[in-house]
Amino acid sequence: MKTAIFILLFIGVFLPVQSQEEVVGRWENTNEDGKVNSIIKIYEKNGEIYGKVDRIMKEEDRNRVCTKCEGELKNVPIEGMELMKGFKKDGDEFVGGTIVDPKNGKEYRSKIWLDEDNPDLLKIRGYISFFYRTKTWRRAE
Repeated sequence: MKTAIFILLFIGVFLPVQSQEEVVGRWENTNEDGKVNSIIKIYEKNGEIYGKVDRIMKEEDRNRVCTKCEGELKNVPIEGMELMKGFKKDGDEFVGGTIVDPKNGKEYRSKIWLDEDNPDLLKIRGYISFFYRTKTWRRAE
């Protein structure tokens, strides 16, 4: 009986945390040619999912700042920038967050989820009104 209670407690306490941690980690952001532009580090903060630019691959671009961003991100270095924020778990997805595109400075409502066939692929969908674009990031080594 004690073993059964322990197993139920283990499942109830650790499985929700494990599913959130699946998106936590480092992810390769690629361009249209499939070349890795940057590594994004996704992490949990205050019960929500956030992401920042961990590394820009081109050394000559590492000191660039976000000149097109507005507000507190204006002229912030892109490497190290927190560009994803506020994602909350909802089933198999993380929703309610936003993502900033440092190339154009725009912030998009977005959601993220792991590919159901390959947990090493992360889907990122940004919305403008009814339109959306989905990118796929690969888990970094």
